[in-house]
Amino acid sequence: MTGPDLRSRFRAALRAVGWSLAFVLVGFLFTTLLVSLWGLLVEGSVQGGLARLRASGVESALVQGSASLTGFLAATWVVGFGPAGLRRADLRWAPPREGIRGFLVGLLLGIAPAALALGASVLLGGAVWLRDDGSLADYAVRVGLTALVLAPAALSEEVIFRGVPLVLLGRVLGRITAVVAIAALFGVAHLFNPQVTPLGVGNIALAGVFLGLAFYAPGGVWTAFGAHLGWNATLAALDAPVSGLPFDIPYLDYHPGGPAWLTGGAFGPEGGVLATLTITAAVLVTARLARKELA
Repeated sequence: MTGPDLRSRFRAALRAVGWSLAFVLVGFLFTTLLVSLWGLLVEGSVQGGLARLRASGVESALVQGSASLTGFLAATWVVGFGPAGLRRADLRWAPPREGIRGFLVGLLLGIAPAALALGASVLLGGAVWLRDDGSLADYAVRVGLTALVLAPAALSEEVIFRGVPLVLLGRVLGRITAVVAIAALFGVAHLFNPQVTPLGVGNIALAGVFLGLAFYAPGGVWTAFGAHLGWNATLAALDAPVSGLPFDIPYLDYHPGGPAWLTGGAFGPEGGVLATLTITAAVLVTARLARKELA
């Protein structure tokens, strides 16, 4: 590669990184503004709103997920569609029919490894579900509400991590390299989750590869969103922690068994080797679906 070519590629890489950082900064500012406005409306002050969010798991997840989704969609418009010069097709915002189909396929891709990881924890790690308070009707209602709460957060993370930065970096580094690089950042973003472990961060990074490949599968970002929500909602519906975050589900009480390195322990299945195996299988399946766009 000649000197001018190297300089041109270096400048392109700098632009991609620069616009990606601008996207994150603008999205964070919009998100902060929206959370602050929410605090003023419901508590009369920003500090009161933040204190309320810290005290309420479900409300916090819904408010922060919705604010983050709105904020980073705004950043996509301001930065991605603006100076970065991206289009809807570049960001793989598939049309409705293709998007719905991709979302349903993604759900299956996410549900399967989550269910397999929990099932393997029962067979190999002594995990059990015990009867908890509440009825089956209570269970069904809570699972539905939990999925609705998880949806904005899952979609916002896809917009953040499998949106403007992945597309821009994919143009200069190659799509596979960009998927791996963004996946590593996805893992690092969970470093301060409750009960986190090094294996848990590694598995979340591996899940980032899975979701990045889903982004390049038919259905685009909607496939990635379905896979993300399918994984999270399945764990939550079966009363297992999601990346260290517990969910209070009636009727079922999950106990992870052990050892923790196998089942994930208090961090949830993402902290165990069994999840490593099932997520790896999901990566292999999704890579086949995405092979046309990654060639």
